[in-house]
Amino acid sequence: MPEQTIAEALLLGVLEGLTEFIPVSSTGHILLAGHFLGFESAGNAFEILIQLGAILAILSVYSARLWRMLVDLPRDPCTRRFVFGILIAFLPAALIGVLAHGFIKTVLFETPALICTMLILGGIVLIWVDRWAKTPRYDDITRFPLSVYLKIGLFQCLSMIPGTSRSGATIVGGLLMGVEKRAAAEFSFFLAMPTMAGAFAYDLYKNHHLLTAADAKIIVVGFIAAFIAAILVVRSLLDFVSRRGYALFGWWRILVGGVGLLALILFG
Repeated sequence: MPEQTIAEALLLGVLEGLTEFIPVSSTGHILLAGHFLGFESAGNAFEILIQLGAILAILSVYSARLWRMLVDLPRDPCTRRFVFGILIAFLPAALIGVLAHGFIKTVLFETPALICTMLILGGIVLIWVDRWAKTPRYDDITRFPLSVYLKIGLFQCLSMIPGTSRSGATIVGGLLMGVEKRAAAEFSFFLAMPTMAGAFAYDLYKNHHLLTAADAKIIVVGFIAAFIAAILVVRSLLDFVSRRGYALFGWWRILVGGVGLLALILFG
C-alpha cells in the first residue's frame, strides 16, 4: 500500500470526523478532497464506511444517556415517545436512501460542481435561518410535537444531495420549526445514530464484494482518525452553538464551495 494512500486516508478520516456533526457536509468535503487528491475507492465505499468511526464516537459520548434511555424505555412514556419521535424522523430518509441508492452513488456523488453549488446555497440558507429563525418554542428534544419530529425528518431527506449536509438539513429544519439552537444540534446528534448506522450497514451490504484487503487497511486508518476527531467535535459543538450560533458554519460552506468551483474551472 503506497504511503501516500495511507496519508490521504488519514487526512480524509480526520476531515470526516471534524465535519460529520457540524452543518457543513462531511460527504461534500470528503468527495471534493478526494477528487482533488485523486483518491479513489470502489463504489465510494471508503467515504461511507469510515463514518463508522463517527458513529462510534457519538455512541461513546452519549453512552450513559443511551443506557438510561434503554433502562427507562419499558416504564417511562416520555422515553418511549422520544424513541418513537426519532423513528418517525428517521424513516423518510431511510426510504429514499434505499430507493435512490444507485442514483445517489453513481450520479450525485460523481458531480463535484453540484457539491460545490450545494455547499454555497446551503451556507446562504444557514446564515439566513441563524439570523431570522423563529423565536424558540421547543428546547427539550424529548418533548417535541410528533409533527415536528416528522418535519425534521423530511428536511433530512434533502441531505441525499451531497453538499447539503445531513446535520445542516436537520438543524435548519429544526430552527424553522421553532427549535432552540442548542436543541436543534442535539436532536441532530440523536437522529444521526440510526441514520448513519443504517447508511453504513446498507452500503456495506451493497459494496462488500468490491472491497479488498488493501481497502480494509485504508478504511481502518480513516475509521480511527474519524473516531478521534468526531469525539472532539461532539463534546464541544453544543456549547459553541449556544454561544455563537451557526453563521460561522454558513460562511465556511460558502468559502469551501467557492474555492471548489474556482478549482474545478482552473484544474478540472
